[in-house]
Amino acid sequence: MKKIALLLGISMLALATLSCQQGTKTNDKPKKEGTIIVANKSGNDVFFIERSTGKTIKKLPTGYAPHEVEVSGDGKTAVVCNYGDREKPGNTLSVYNIKKGKLVKTIDLGEHTFPHGMDWIEGTDKMLVTTEGTKSLVVVDIAKGEIVQSMKTDQEISHMVVAGPDYERAFVSSIRTGNVTVLDLNTGEIIEQLYSGKGAEGLDVSPDGKELWVTNRGDNTISIFNTENLELIKRIKSGKFPIRAKFSPGGQYFVVSNAESGHIAVFDTQQKKLIKKIKLTPPVPEGKDKDRYFAEFEGSSVPIGVVVPNNKTAYVANTHSDVVTVFNLEELKIEKHIEAGKEPDGINYSPVTPEN
Repeated sequence: MKKIALLLGISMLALATLSCQQGTKTNDKPKKEGTIIVANKSGNDVFFIERSTGKTIKKLPTGYAPHEVEVSGDGKTAVVCNYGDREKPGNTLSVYNIKKGKLVKTIDLGEHTFPHGMDWIEGTDKMLVTTEGTKSLVVVDIAKGEIVQSMKTDQEISHMVVAGPDYERAFVSSIRTGNVTVLDLNTGEIIEQLYSGKGAEGLDVSPDGKELWVTNRGDNTISIFNTENLELIKRIKSGKFPIRAKFSPGGQYFVVSNAESGHIAVFDTQQKKLIKKIKLTPPVPEGKDKDRYFAEFEGSSVPIGVVVPNNKTAYVANTHSDVVTVFNLEELKIEKHIEAGKEPDGINYSPVTPEN
């Protein structure tokens, strides 16, 4: 121990001497702030973008037509669902070691095609995944690479999922029926089918676990439910085609992407009203690209995926402009646009940065 202490002392002295020799020069490299992870639907790849610089530091392959991205609670693992399309239905998950910047495995979901919404069960290796092909919500053990539980939603296009902070209940939105399926995660049984609105899709549970907010893209509304008694609290107007939404970690803001109008809408969650709606400004290609989703939304950057890593900043994936918009929540303004791959959609955040 004394020898180790002596060596440490010598090392510290050497570092101090070096520092004095260099004067006031400091390390001017940007402090690492974690990673934004973006799945590109038409690119069949996933980009790992360093938050501090906006540079893509890793580009890795996915399966065919990836949609959403989920990250483990410790930030070490990312999972991309390979949704596919009508001609080629997907049924796999791509799993990545974020620090190593490597694809580590592909999980085959068998009959459970069109995997889409995902929510990691905190403190475990398990993750909730919606599978539209079987009208199910499955629990996948990512470490083992297998499905350990399957629950029926009985709803067409069971698209997105979110669980409460206690992971007792899960909420699954159905675009086709407008319902939100409430599932008991202990028994696997359906508790209730809540009607939210036409095209119910994006959804999130407030950080305190008390409220569920759901975007209804066909009605251009947001439905707010009490997560305990499942009663409708309020229904409020949004922009055109609200498709994804996230609470800020502190619960003050609810951030919504409106795909058709090309706006981001920020809501005050206490007063349950719109604070501001901002038109996104990345260049939009002229005319229609029939191979992209929502080609009919001409003139819109088609913002879809949203992630809010802190109470200051939101990131939005623009599927028609191939960029991620960095949005300042404190000043309610666009800071910049970051280049992504072709048709970026699912987006998430990890505090971990891949090694170079």
